[in-house]
Amino acid sequence: MSLTWNYPVTRRDESFVEELHGVKVADPYRWLENPDSEETKAFVDAQNALTGKYFESYPYREKFRETLTEIYDYEKYGCPHKHGNHYYYFYNTGLQPQSVLYQLKNSLDSPRDEFFNPNTLEADGTVALNTYSFSEHGKYFAYGISKSGSDWVTIHVRKTENDEQNKIPLDDVVEWVKFSSIEWTHDEAGFFYKRYPEPEKCGDKGTETDTNINASLCYHKLGTSQSDDILVYKDPNNPEYMYDPSISTDGRYIILKIEKDCYPVNKLWIFDLEKTNRRIIENLDFLKIVDNFDAQFDYITNDETTFYFKTNLNAPRYKIVKYDLTRPDDGFTEIIKEHPTDVLSFTYVIAQTNLVLTYMHDVKEKICIYTLSTGKHIKDLPIPIGSIDSITGKREDTEFFFKFVSFLNPGVIYRYDFTKEALSEYRATEVRGFNNDLFETKQVFVESKDKTKIPVFIISPKHIEYNGNTPTLLYGYGGFNISITPVFSTAWLNFIRHYNAVVAVANIRGGGEYGEEWHKAGMLHNKQNVFDDFQSVAKWLVDNKITCPKKLAINGGSNGGLLVGACINQAPELFGAAVADVGVMDMLRFHKFTIGHAWRSDYGDPDKKEDFEYIYKYSPLHNVQSTKPYPSVLLNTSDHDDRVVPLHSYKYIAQLQYVAKNNPNPLMIRIDTKAGHGAGKPTKKRIEEATDKYSFIALSLDAKWVD
Repeated sequence: MSLTWNYPVTRRDESFVEELHGVKVADPYRWLENPDSEETKAFVDAQNALTGKYFESYPYREKFRETLTEIYDYEKYGCPHKHGNHYYYFYNTGLQPQSVLYQLKNSLDSPRDEFFNPNTLEADGTVALNTYSFSEHGKYFAYGISKSGSDWVTIHVRKTENDEQNKIPLDDVVEWVKFSSIEWTHDEAGFFYKRYPEPEKCGDKGTETDTNINASLCYHKLGTSQSDDILVYKDPNNPEYMYDPSISTDGRYIILKIEKDCYPVNKLWIFDLEKTNRRIIENLDFLKIVDNFDAQFDYITNDETTFYFKTNLNAPRYKIVKYDLTRPDDGFTEIIKEHPTDVLSFTYVIAQTNLVLTYMHDVKEKICIYTLSTGKHIKDLPIPIGSIDSITGKREDTEFFFKFVSFLNPGVIYRYDFTKEALSEYRATEVRGFNNDLFETKQVFVESKDKTKIPVFIISPKHIEYNGNTPTLLYGYGGFNISITPVFSTAWLNFIRHYNAVVAVANIRGGGEYGEEWHKAGMLHNKQNVFDDFQSVAKWLVDNKITCPKKLAINGGSNGGLLVGACINQAPELFGAAVADVGVMDMLRFHKFTIGHAWRSDYGDPDKKEDFEYIYKYSPLHNVQSTKPYPSVLLNTSDHDDRVVPLHSYKYIAQLQYVAKNNPNPLMIRIDTKAGHGAGKPTKKRIEEATDKYSFIALSLDAKWVD
């Protein structure tokens, strides 16, 4: 390809300058914030045309697509879960757009019946099951549907008796739901949900950029119109509050978590439904157990008036406490102390009295069983090194299922039977044509700029001999208390296999891998630690002769896209290619669109001078430089991403192409259609996106194809 990339001419409005905290800030591409303008649509078309032409120039693009499709085409099973008398599980034959929910009547040994198939809702598979909930006795199935990857959800209801008549949804339709669970009352008369006001300008759901505020906690009674739904709680004085309700195990109480942003703290309110004879009325008078934002409290279960919670109250790695409604002066009593090194991840109560906990130690997970009432340790389950993908089971069950995965294992579902105290393998996943004996995973600990040890997984061909020239992909996230645990990625494995390459996964600060202290060390005015950690890992890969800068690609999505954008501005010489997926790039305006206001807990508030001054120094959009050449850059975004709206990537690529117009390496953007932030993306789109991403990386690194 020519070094003259002939970027589309993108209009700059040099007159658009704002004064923020005494600083004049130019925003010449502000007009790209309007997704519906003809000028923005023309920008999208022109950029996609250029990028598509570049992808097509790669001679092994179809080879990558074919081999990725081949390895992706394996049976994918979810864990069975029981509701009423029947079991259910998700299954995908291999290349179906969306997984299908199947029903097993009365026993695990019954023949399966197709219960809910999202693939029948839209020919191209772009309608997905976003959330779902079975009623207490398994009579009803409420399901939330999202279209084109949008976070907006529409809830429908059907009966679970699986004849043709009952497969037809009931008349109940609940709209404008977002980031919500579906919580049934135990009488199966209706459910709680969280909704937002309908946006002022809303054509195609998911393309609008209106801020999501003024949430309401509502109750929908079956057989009624949404307009008749009961407003359970709303706080007009705090429009950014978000509501997460739970129904207690015995069905008597409503437990309400109130959150204001993404920081792991919440208010904790409880309402006793006996006060209203189990009727749901407007503006319930909740008992405010915790009415501040000092710690996080997640409801686990209750025995009458004694409630159990997972919390980080004076415990950054989390612990289990109980609270008795009849003895409020006792406060929270510790049941299971914070572990001295490991992070408590998930909690379940199975077979009435057993507390099943997952802990993370150096980004590797284990399952431990305790007695609920006393916190006495019973046993740890012997499982391989990797991640717990999911656990299914309820308090009334005598068994639970969990799915184990790793970088080289697509999934083994295990069953633990409390009546026999026996762990058994229920189902193992096999991938045709994939031999995991040819690969290996190692974990190393890399010293960051301030001497902090950063865990890094290295996935590579077995017995590879490093000469400092290996094509390598470095992946990271680093934010929002989110842990990046081992996962089976067909795209990564296809890249490793066909380029004799390496994938490195860096568990940098800002995540939750070591609890809340690890998170705090990478948020707010510590955010530069995240970028330093990532760059230190890149240098380590070079210093240890695994790769060299021209053979090193970096990738991250969402907050990880911000990571990529900041690092290529700060140290472009470290990388040969950079791919930022759905990244947060305009750090001065992120809080003005959709749910962005909730991210101020991690990033800070650009409307506050001290936060602005820190953010402004690393904001990708505002720190594009012209003194050093950039690596090859690809931004990925989607037209229906209403989480990190595409304007972030639009403005950033326009600025890159303007400031670094003579850059020797390409600066490009791929804008998908009928797709969102990532959830619900159909299989074909996932394969197409990965094919383009790795074609770009291979071209950029001059990686040689190996059959």
